[in-house]
Amino acid sequence: MKVLFIGGTGTISTAISKRVLSNPDNELYLVNRGSRNSILSGNLKEIRADINDEADVAAKLQGLSFDVVCDFICFHPEQIRRDYRLFKGKTAQFMFISTASAYNKPPRDYVITEGTALANPYWEYSREKIECEEFLMEKYREEGFPVTIIRPSHTYDERKIPLAVHGRNGNFSVLKRMLDGKPVILHGDGTSLWTLTFNSDFAKAFTGLMGNPLALGEAFQITSGETLTWNQIYQCIADALGVDFKPYYVTSRFLADVAPQLDFEGSLLGDKAYSVVFDQSKLLRAVPGFVPEVPFSRGVKIAVDYIMSHPECQTPDPEFDDFCDRTIEILEAAKASCRKILE
Repeated sequence: MKVLFIGGTGTISTAISKRVLSNPDNELYLVNRGSRNSILSGNLKEIRADINDEADVAAKLQGLSFDVVCDFICFHPEQIRRDYRLFKGKTAQFMFISTASAYNKPPRDYVITEGTALANPYWEYSREKIECEEFLMEKYREEGFPVTIIRPSHTYDERKIPLAVHGRNGNFSVLKRMLDGKPVILHGDGTSLWTLTFNSDFAKAFTGLMGNPLALGEAFQITSGETLTWNQIYQCIADALGVDFKPYYVTSRFLADVAPQLDFEGSLLGDKAYSVVFDQSKLLRAVPGFVPEVPFSRGVKIAVDYIMSHPECQTPDPEFDDFCDRTIEILEAAKASCRKILE
């Protein structure tokens, strides 16, 4: 199989690239700047380019065609229109990475299928992904453009602990608070349901859809199928660190209102604040051999061990740490004041 990935070395795409390259019959082309391509080995062809330089990429792809193309770094409608221009007539399948956050928010039913309506008033990221999907499906209906839409939900790897509430510098600040015995802010009361997927499991399902005739003109959500509460998720993180879990519960609406610069409006009200369970039946009909192998209790240990042994992953975030301390202090003072009213 002759495959081209735009990007190819991110959280989701690294595992997929490695899985494609594990088959010696596959030939993988990567269009990127080459900064992390050294982590891959096998029948790899590098096309060093900035995908946003359409003329340069078109020239470098001259005369090439592919069985599968996937753009892992497409977020805006103008980017998907560019991809359409670049790959129309050059691929037998174009796979678009959308997002499960595109589904209707707030959800009308906690069970999510590929037929669930797409609408997200809280998050521009999701709305732009929806617009990209609509463009591609229009081209499929009108011209037969061979699109397959993929909707991930919170996929992680060994370099990234999946969290709900964190700052602009990533996840380590929450781990550091846990290690220091400090409370960590968790949205709601921690009982809403969520699904996390390790990237190697995601890659199995994704590659099962590559070159699959059942996938053309269709959308698929890919998740592990393991459903946990956020309390369970954070407890697993604390267990992997060998510390106590000390949650401090704050409503999603409050967090969105007081910290707009951290985009909790999108990431919480537009995604993680709600209980959702993803129906995998459509995926399993198309990829009947898909069986996830990494439960979160094991995946988080892999991630914690990697992060704690790699200093470059331990980015401090004093802004977020101070935000947590001050928010907890203010809310505790508010509680005390309210109690006095009733005394």
